[in-house]
Amino acid sequence: MMPMEKTATADMMIKAEKKPLRLRHERKHVINPQDDLELSGRLRRLFSHDKHADSHGIYRVSSLYFDTPYDKALRQKADGVDRREKFRLRFYNGDTSFIRLEKKIKMNGLCGKYSARLTAGQTELLLKGELDFLKNSGDPLLLELYSKMQGQLLAPKTIVTYDREAFLYGPGNVRITIDRNLRTGLGSTDFLNPELFHVGVSDGMAVLEVKYDQFLPELVRMAVQTPNRQTAPFSKYAVCRKYD
Repeated sequence: MMPMEKTATADMMIKAEKKPLRLRHERKHVINPQDDLELSGRLRRLFSHDKHADSHGIYRVSSLYFDTPYDKALRQKADGVDRREKFRLRFYNGDTSFIRLEKKIKMNGLCGKYSARLTAGQTELLLKGELDFLKNSGDPLLLELYSKMQGQLLAPKTIVTYDREAFLYGPGNVRITIDRNLRTGLGSTDFLNPELFHVGVSDGMAVLEVKYDQFLPELVRMAVQTPNRQTAPFSKYAVCRKYD
């Protein structure tokens, strides 16, 4: 990359960082099958499902996470670094006509993300290491990914798949999700392969997540209560990395 090109890329990334980042609260609980049964029954009576889900309120999430050769994202999570980021590709229900690149940011206990659309063709190029389209995209997030793949050797690392049941509640802009059947591609990065073998890693447990803006309504607070369960850090990416 020529010096002038470096400067232009850096300038665009700086602009991206100056865009307002919508930060939200996020609470996570690992729950057992009995908790899941009771909790999901209660939530179904109180809240509406995500409109993109199937008739049972469930959809499949497929993600491919990036990391450096020295596992920067994984190590920062394990060390509890206050400000950290992760890049991932994501699509839903096996539909590769809608793929997003996401940069998830954790800061002072809050979370937010930037995202950009990718086509299946662009995703294939990315997985092959053919990155010119990122450099020429003009999109700040794609340019940032290009820069970090070149400068930090950021690369696709692990596929993470699970089934999500999502509930919505308008006050507080609340989103409640229960993620089940966590699976990994065992270190493969063949992200667009519908026949890729996955292995289950959840041991029957599920993950409850509650995301909200400025306040958590009392109705939601009471609805998500489970006995003897406390908020705790949990990373699906970190769990799946154990099986690489």
